[in-house]
Amino acid sequence: MAAALKSLSDYGLTFQVKVLNSLIKNRNFLSQIRDIVSEEYFDHIAHKWVVSQVLSYYDEYRIPPTLEYFTVECKKLENEVLKVGIKEQLKNIYQSTNTDFEYVENEFSTFCQNQKIKQALLESVDLLKQGEFESIRAIIEEAIKAGQNKDIGHRYKDDFEARYEKNIRNEVPTPWDVINSLLQGGLGSGDFGLIFGGPGGGKSWALIALGAYALSLGYKVIHYTLELGDKYVGKRYDACLTKIPVQDVKDHKEQIKEYLSQFEDNLIIKEYPPKHASLNTIKGHIQKSKDLGFDADLILIDYVDLLKPPSKRKERKEDLDDLYYGTKGLAKELQVPIWSVSQVNRDGAKDKIVEGDKAAGSYDKMMIADFLMSQSRLRKDKTDGTGRWHIMKNRYGMDGMTYNVTIDTSMGTFDVIGEYDEDGEPQAKPQKPNYSGIEQDEKAILKDKFKSFNIG
Repeated sequence: MAAALKSLSDYGLTFQVKVLNSLIKNRNFLSQIRDIVSEEYFDHIAHKWVVSQVLSYYDEYRIPPTLEYFTVECKKLENEVLKVGIKEQLKNIYQSTNTDFEYVENEFSTFCQNQKIKQALLESVDLLKQGEFESIRAIIEEAIKAGQNKDIGHRYKDDFEARYEKNIRNEVPTPWDVINSLLQGGLGSGDFGLIFGGPGGGKSWALIALGAYALSLGYKVIHYTLELGDKYVGKRYDACLTKIPVQDVKDHKEQIKEYLSQFEDNLIIKEYPPKHASLNTIKGHIQKSKDLGFDADLILIDYVDLLKPPSKRKERKEDLDDLYYGTKGLAKELQVPIWSVSQVNRDGAKDKIVEGDKAAGSYDKMMIADFLMSQSRLRKDKTDGTGRWHIMKNRYGMDGMTYNVTIDTSMGTFDVIGEYDEDGEPQAKPQKPNYSGIEQDEKAILKDKFKSFNIG
């Protein structure tokens, strides 16, 4: 048997709280140890109650219970002292920062397996006296198999409730309602989103807009830049969040600093030289950040084509395919959404609406990503502050639509103002951006907060 302490008391209450956190939040972990965990292992009477509720709920619905379930069941109790203890412990469980969850889950699994084997050995004593060796063999084998990974896939009937579990994809919304609607809430865990566009068309600004919006909602973001300097990317975030043109941010440092004080320190910008960093470099940095307490909810890579391929192939297309398959694999492994951008080819840069066949380097990018959108901007679009978004591919809904967009590349403002008809003509005439990108009521709030700003 693998080494483990003799009782959960030896691990302490903090460890037990982390175990309960995993039982409630990690369905795969609960599924794996369901047949070897027992409320009797726990010391605190409230912990015993929580475990018994978790197990009974899982046995019926095949998913961990929600906080609402605990709240209702707790109200049914007659013991007021127990109610208070359960509420206090549930608060500790849900607020627990389980950064070492892998260690906690592995250690608890080992502990439970050892307890199961000890129990089997005790049951075998009488059978040994009776010479029931086959029965002993069956009991021991069953104990050894208990707690092994049972994830053979999604059981269509048994796992019905899991399909409709709230936030099963853990979507990170975009700043644009129309895109969120197409993605059923946003790019989800393990998804890979890609924005195509021509040189100087504002692709990198689109990534800034995605990151800034996620940051404003409280998500943790890591932005990898392989083209622009990290400090300049930081200034772009300043511009996008405050709606001060990037060329003017240096003149409003104090106001920007005051505005940013409302946000948590939830953004890391990491710069690598082009073709020097590989996907393993990115993965290593994400793990290092996680070890230091920064568990990213969203990854932005500007852009994948500039990463170092895992091995040198004869054709550039093969190198790109390796990078894009690897990026999708990284998103799946980390269960975090990844957005990136990519170039269109020379012909695509001249098109009013960029279709999928204009992807630069490799058409296989179309097959790999979960959501693809092109951003087309001709010379007049750049002077008028306009452009078009074409939905090239969408695993979560409709695609093929084209939207008219106003774009301000001085502060990363993108506004969808109308859908194109089948002939490619805009249904709504594009308007020049007003350099605010905010609603009237928001304007009033910002005007009051930034009355010292001198912005036209």
